[in-house]
Amino acid sequence: MLWIILAIIVFIVAATLLLFRYEDLSYLDRENYPVKDAMPSEANREVLRRIRELGQYSKNLRGKARLMALREIMDKVSEGIELASEFRQCESPRGEWVLAPGCDTRRRILYIHGGAWAAGSPKSHRTITDRLSQIAGAAVFAVDYRLLPENRFMDGVRDCREAYQWLLNHGPDAAGPADFMVVAGDSAGGSHALGLIAWIRDNGLRQVDAAIAFSPSTDLTLTAPSNRGNIDTDHMLGPVFRGLSKVPLPVIWWTTLAVFRVSPTSPVASPLRGNLENLPPTLIQVSDSEMLLDDARRYAARARAAGSPVTLHIWPGMVHVWQIFVPQLPEAEEAFDDIKAFLAQLECQGNDRASA
Repeated sequence: MLWIILAIIVFIVAATLLLFRYEDLSYLDRENYPVKDAMPSEANREVLRRIRELGQYSKNLRGKARLMALREIMDKVSEGIELASEFRQCESPRGEWVLAPGCDTRRRILYIHGGAWAAGSPKSHRTITDRLSQIAGAAVFAVDYRLLPENRFMDGVRDCREAYQWLLNHGPDAAGPADFMVVAGDSAGGSHALGLIAWIRDNGLRQVDAAIAFSPSTDLTLTAPSNRGNIDTDHMLGPVFRGLSKVPLPVIWWTTLAVFRVSPTSPVASPLRGNLENLPPTLIQVSDSEMLLDDARRYAARARAAGSPVTLHIWPGMVHVWQIFVPQLPEAEEAFDDIKAFLAQLECQGNDRASA
């Protein structure tokens, strides 16, 4: 009997290694990135209190009921906040245009919302898309991609790809080429955004002028140190994913494969593990207290080593995707000022090259 058990264990280990073709990326952790020298503002305490209250709303729910509650909670994030933009629904591709007063519709941003690929919507992230439209003077299209578990992971990926191709030649009012293109996203949407710019490169499409990712998931193998080390300090993701710290990684990988129908080592789901050469200028913002800190660090280190320009800025003590709490949170305002400066610098460099 013992030899049968050992044989089964050996088979499972061999199958795991063969199927997932896991590459140890711990060497990327040697890179040291500075953290902004600041203390979290007083407003951050109110944000944390609000997050705890929202967490209590779905605490005793399970399964589909919990997911529906999470979706409802996320869609209420921007309620009661005065937003400057016009929100215009679009059926094909599905999503909404976010148009700040005076924005140039030839300047376009594709925004891909977060929510663990199972929650979130254009409505839930209106505080972000409204501010992006304002600071970039651009028309933002928030794609309403298909979510798990009702749909396959790749359905959502395809929705983002199709939305990008459509956006290249369509504005909110009429068909016409884009003069300036950005793709942006947060968390799971940040993963889609980083995967999208690699797909754009591989398919010879007009590449974006810039990419922006807020606290992106870059590696579904969950092997980065902060994925477990920051569970207690991540007030947004920690309570949801604390149970994962007790689950062996191979079990997580097999579960991910079953749910996503994509290997966690696939670049589609884990952009860190793909080809990071010849990618556009990318800005990543992350907090030093969140579980996805090292996802951002590792991506920046590997992309830079491949010759792609990545700017990584780390805030101290912020919640996961704190940018969504603009204008309540001063650090969210700082983050958008950072984005505005990043885009302005890129356009200045582009103008200099054009005049040279």
